[in-house]
Amino acid sequence: MKSLVPFAVVTALAVLLFPSGGYAFGPESGGGGDRISGLAMATRSEVIAQHGMAATSQPLATQVALDILKGGGSAVDAAIAANATLALMEPTGCGLGGDLFAIVWDAKTKKLHGLNASGRSPYGLSLQHFRDHGLTSIPPLGPLPVSVPGCVDGWFTLHRRFGKLPMTKILAPAIDYASGGFPVSELIAHYWWRGGFALREMPNFAQTFLPGGRPPKKGDRFKNPDLARTLGILARDGRDAFYRGALTKIMVAYCERVGCFLRERDFAEHTSTWVEPVSTNYRGYDVWELPPNGQGIAALQILNLIESFDLVKMGHNSTEYLHTLIEAKKIAYEDRARHYADMDFADVPVQALISKEYANRRRELLDPQWASRSIPAGDPRLSHGDTIYLTVADKDRNMVSLIQSNYRGFGSGLVPDGLGFVFQDRGELFSLEEGHPNVYAPHKRPFHTIIPAFVTKDGMPWMSFGVMGGDMQPQGHVQVLCNIIDFGMNLQEAGDAARFHHVGSSEPSGETGNDAAKMTDGGTVTLESGIGASVRHGLLKRGHTIHEAIGGFGGYQAIRYDAERDVYIGASESRKDGHAAGY
Repeated sequence: MKSLVPFAVVTALAVLLFPSGGYAFGPESGGGGDRISGLAMATRSEVIAQHGMAATSQPLATQVALDILKGGGSAVDAAIAANATLALMEPTGCGLGGDLFAIVWDAKTKKLHGLNASGRSPYGLSLQHFRDHGLTSIPPLGPLPVSVPGCVDGWFTLHRRFGKLPMTKILAPAIDYASGGFPVSELIAHYWWRGGFALREMPNFAQTFLPGGRPPKKGDRFKNPDLARTLGILARDGRDAFYRGALTKIMVAYCERVGCFLRERDFAEHTSTWVEPVSTNYRGYDVWELPPNGQGIAALQILNLIESFDLVKMGHNSTEYLHTLIEAKKIAYEDRARHYADMDFADVPVQALISKEYANRRRELLDPQWASRSIPAGDPRLSHGDTIYLTVADKDRNMVSLIQSNYRGFGSGLVPDGLGFVFQDRGELFSLEEGHPNVYAPHKRPFHTIIPAFVTKDGMPWMSFGVMGGDMQPQGHVQVLCNIIDFGMNLQEAGDAARFHHVGSSEPSGETGNDAAKMTDGGTVTLESGIGASVRHGLLKRGHTIHEAIGGFGGYQAIRYDAERDVYIGASESRKDGHAAGY
């Protein structure tokens, strides 16, 4: 893809200049103190601004966020405005039919607040229904994987606590763009083209997302008047219009017609949940994630596992370094497959899983010379999602880390009559295995892949960041943090540096009828072009299976607060259409 060419050229040049994965350039004071920077080949400079900052996966959405900030809005106001704009401009990853998670730094209380705005399964759908129809896994499309959309309630829940401007003003830019149209950006057009044709037979999908019978191309102007009307109703009548009002009736009537199990009770009883973020300390930095039903604590587990290794001595993206991170990922993901689930239904031992003591025991499974084929899940008490991530910071030093998703691209493919958005298919991630913590049950939240992240240092905000992309997300969080903390890269370098992506770990969807849900062969590793042939050969010699891939390495945005200078630093990587900007 054209959007990837500059990055590939830069990273290929880096390999030629520094084939051993050694060090280049000088100390980077914005990263890990006195440590020497790694292969610091950034595609652009960091963005630095004093009053506010926004980083999203679409430049127009970033501009919307800045306009809200300049108009007196809070970081949360701007994040909601940007998310609503992305619901229009990047329907391949997010929308009103999906779920939302956020971590907010409140400057007044000097405290982090976590929000789980994910939806639950329908009351009227049972585990027995899947068995009666001979299903051993939940299909990715159609009516069965649909759960209650949590995004809209997430917006209003965040706004009630941290908002300043009225929702009429916050949603106005997205409404204007939906009514008047916007030019589709390059990478989003690619994903639209790839996913749109596959869903063209789904009820209402083509008339909403395939104007003229085809997906829009790069630069084509796309309008979504149905979404404009929906957002207008929400701006005027509030969240209850979606969960207890006119919009609910439309969605329920559609569900009854197409065989989806959502009914008025499912919408009426939906609530978002304020949760306490959890953390581990990695080399003096407190890294914060949200507890399950998401996978954020996998990143914390990996950091605990690798903290005892001298990664700098190994060398950035060296064979030894990558082997260590990949094997640590495998260990953490076996716990992810066995333990992570809706904590209202399962006793998830979060604090034990993220403890240093547990990591010390689990680290014994990490062979420094050979790739594991299978790993047992521990007992701490003894990949394909499409997502948007954005982060915003305001003049009062409030910051928000927000992630929102339909799950697989456009989600289920089901578009409620005249509303302009697709229902998510997050319910696909339930297990149908009896006794599994993530087994399907009515009014239960499924396992989730989308995770916002935050870093504090000495009790103060240091960085808000995220990496989009299904099971890549915890792996991406760890690689970005190592780039900054261990190798001293700045925010932009840390996002642009070449990544690995390991797939094939055991899955939280269980084993019933799906041999691929259990890792027995060690999985596969894909490497970006900036990782040289000698490293690939070294990983093969250690027993890793290497596959070639163009994409799947995530999409990163970040904002760091430099307290010494009292400025924000922003970055948005080159793998997406994204943009970081401030004022």
